Amino acid sequence: MRVLVTGGAGYIGSVVAARLLEAGSEVVVVDDLSTGHRDAVPDGCAFVEGCIRDRAPEVLGAGRIDAVLHFAARSVVAESVARPELYWAGNVGASLALLDAVRAADVRRIVFSSTAAVYGEPDGVPIREDAPVRPANPYGASKAAIDAALAEHARMHGIGAVSLRYFNVAGAQGPRGERHTTETHLIPIVLQVARGLRGSVAIHGTDYPTPDGTCVRDYIHVTDLADAHLRALEACAPGSHRVFNLGNGAGFSVREVIEVCREVTGHPIPAAVAPRRAGDPAVLVASADRARAELGWEPRIPALRDIVADAWAFHTAHEDRNGQGARVRAPGMSGSGTA
Repeated sequence: MRVLVTGGAGYIGSVVAARLLEAGSEVVVVDDLSTGHRDAVPDGCAFVEGCIRDRAPEVLGAGRIDAVLHFAARSVVAESVARPELYWAGNVGASLALLDAVRAADVRRIVFSSTAAVYGEPDGVPIREDAPVRPANPYGASKAAIDAALAEHARMHGIGAVSLRYFNVAGAQGPRGERHTTETHLIPIVLQVARGLRGSVAIHGTDYPTPDGTCVRDYIHVTDLADAHLRALEACAPGSHRVFNLGNGAGFSVREVIEVCREVTGHPIPAAVAPRRAGDPAVLVASADRARAELGWEPRIPALRDIVADAWAFHTAHEDRNGQGARVRAPGMSGSGTA
């Protein structure tokens, strides 16, 4: 199988590209490197630099692409609130252009990296696929719009499409891990404190109706997520758009994450209590029952300690890469309490 991976120089896309190579596929990566890293693209992949609006149609038009895995997207919630036009153009507009190219090239399978953020603040947890879609920010809204476009393309043009919705991805696969210029995810922020790049991590709210008063979130290891994408690729059925939530099924609180990071790193990791952030639900956990039943998927690395240990091994191995040895300056000294 020859697969196009958009955003394959990014965190999740690069790990999935590596797994595809291991499974015997030919892989073409298209990435503009705006947030990805050229050295994350696995050896053995053909690499095309540029935006998917321009380069994906070229790759697809050349023929011999059997399927698409679509990761390329903007994904920072705060940025989406401040500049929603970037998300409508960069996520929705670019994805619609990709779908046009997919249809023109008669590619019959596409797997989309969606998000459980499409559900907004849920009525109950764990969140099932039949929960109402009501995103609370432009990022989630852009992903929901792409999900809807996929459903219409499947119905009208016979494409087999799968959307995978998940919350927090963490861990690493060898040399491929989480590297963001502006970090907003809890585990790498806490590990930055352990590495001396931040002074402390902020805990936004300690009075939530949870066992320790802090927000609870679902975490999934990036290699488990990659496995789900390969299974989803095989599950694409002509004329069908299928949706699967992915998660551990049990969440971890902010305090639990910080404490496990302390244990793994051996560093004290100072934490400071900060006010709640508007719109932060107490608990966000995804139900993966459908993925288990229909894809045969099961997380193989569900333990938070193992997830953190892999992330820590990656970050310490890349301590001096891209200027990471410099201390993060104020006002970014306090991290996000939830991811």
